[in-house]
Amino acid sequence: MMQQVIVIGGGVVGLASAWWLLEAGYRVTLLERAAQVGSGTSYGNGGQLSYRYVAPLADAGVPLKALRWLFQEHGPLRFKPQFDAQQWRWLAAFLARCRADANRATTAKLLELGELSRQGMAQLDGIVSPDEFDWRDAGKLVVYRTPAAFAAAAAKAGAGEVWSAAECAAREPALAAVQHELAGGIYNGGEAVADCHAFCVALAARIRHHPRFLGFVHADVQRIVTGLRPGTVSELATSAGPIAADAYVLAAGMRSRALALDAGIDLPLYPLKGYSLTAPIRRDDVAPAISVTDFERKVLYARIGNKLRVAAMVDLVGNDLRLDARRLAGLTRQVRATMPRAADYGDITPWAGLRPATPSSAPIVGATPYDNLWLNVGHGPLGFTFACGTARLVADLMQGKAPSFSLDGLTLR
Repeated sequence: MMQQVIVIGGGVVGLASAWWLLEAGYRVTLLERAAQVGSGTSYGNGGQLSYRYVAPLADAGVPLKALRWLFQEHGPLRFKPQFDAQQWRWLAAFLARCRADANRATTAKLLELGELSRQGMAQLDGIVSPDEFDWRDAGKLVVYRTPAAFAAAAAKAGAGEVWSAAECAAREPALAAVQHELAGGIYNGGEAVADCHAFCVALAARIRHHPRFLGFVHADVQRIVTGLRPGTVSELATSAGPIAADAYVLAAGMRSRALALDAGIDLPLYPLKGYSLTAPIRRDDVAPAISVTDFERKVLYARIGNKLRVAAMVDLVGNDLRLDARRLAGLTRQVRATMPRAADYGDITPWAGLRPATPSSAPIVGATPYDNLWLNVGHGPLGFTFACGTARLVADLMQGKAPSFSLDGLTLR
């Protein structure tokens, strides 16, 4: 008899997990507390599928940069100290990872995961039409404002095409207003942009009609129940009553930490609050055709369909989803100054989300101390990018298949 699996979480990671498990032969139930899938962190994210630009946040020199950012009124980082042991433990672990060797090792691993994810998204091409979620092979341009940062990026092996400031503005006219402020840019083809929420909705529709799918349950998981049988999860206590299966996959974003802790598993996750702005593109606007990242300001620009999506900032403020008017105003001013004619900034839709991040920036996939509980968590700002890759890994691991590359740095250990 085919095993029944419950996937906890209806964001892009949970949905991808459900699809790959269905294709692997499992019967799947997907449990999501919101009324609609993809309505949490997956809803208004940056939309970039950056398979090659996977730079971990922790790196040599980042602590000093972070100190400078804290004193900038509209800097990319905001830190609100709290009486929260997890915040301080996460920060200590993050600072310990701020080494060049640790960054190189994590980057190498994430590049392998990025390639697996790119292949996974390509596998879905015949399942979900790219038009359904505005997928576009836009390429990615990272622009640098300081010569030192630009030179360091250009010197890295396999960095990509090195463009001067003039070439950046010529090949991406949306940057014309800031050409004089740029030192140059690094371009990589093969990177894409898409609407993550629309992808979630489209994939959920395919999942719903899969012959092995048992249904969506819209309920809040209150507790992972263990102890009835040694080394196993017995059931889930939910707002709709107890639900049981043969196996469970935890893919519930930041909610995963509290649920895992109830089961005695301490996940090293902390919410990195990010903001996005979405504005309609008018006929005469000069919106970016290429996906653009402003390296020093940590601002991302992506044209998704007929809208401009701008994502930015890392706020370490706990589980606070409120829209900070000052942060949004500062971001809007930066966007207007960088791409003044890219969209209708008088009609902006703001959004904020909590990105569940590990200190290393690498997600956690695979087994737990319970033989029927599996993890797919901690993707940080790259949930959309890595969702297909980690879903495939979890499905393979649950079947006892060896992954195509070493998972050192990607597991609970």
